Amino acid sequence: MARNNFRSNNREESDLNEKVVAINRVSKTVKGGRIFKFAALVVVGDGKGKVGFGIGKSGEVPDAIRKGIEDAKKNLFTVALKGTTIPHEIVGAFGAGRVLLKPAAPGTGVIAGGPVRAVVEVAGIKDIRTKALRSNNPCNVVRATIQGLKSIRGAERVAEIRGKTVKEILG
Repeated sequence: MARNNFRSNNREESDLNEKVVAINRVSKTVKGGRIFKFAALVVVGDGKGKVGFGIGKSGEVPDAIRKGIEDAKKNLFTVALKGTTIPHEIVGAFGAGRVLLKPAAPGTGVIAGGPVRAVVEVAGIKDIRTKALRSNNPCNVVRATIQGLKSIRGAERVAEIRGKTVKEILG
């Protein structure tokens, strides 16, 4: 029985979409000169509301990407969705990065720039309008987007907080 569960967990992990957002060459100065390594920012999601991101560093690009994917799988969370979009407007913030996320009508598509687009596409959001405000650092923009998506509250959560039913909230 335990062996069966192990197989199903592997299948779930293989269903995840991976997207490399940025690869950055970083250097460390030591007595003998500079040591160069690579940092990969990777976003992972199942296309059904689960998303996570990770950063991997290594001397080789493929190793950095692999480490980033492993890190992203550890940080998966579920986004509250309303059909193909998000339930309400929100501004995600991290450091100097600010990202405005707005729900959109069906058929609008994903209106987003590079790092934000990668996050919302792997999360499975089909219709959304976004704007990256202030910082354009990919790492801060991805973290701000993730923070914004985490702070979205669905109708079930709002009903629970207010002590009402979902039907009363939605009208």
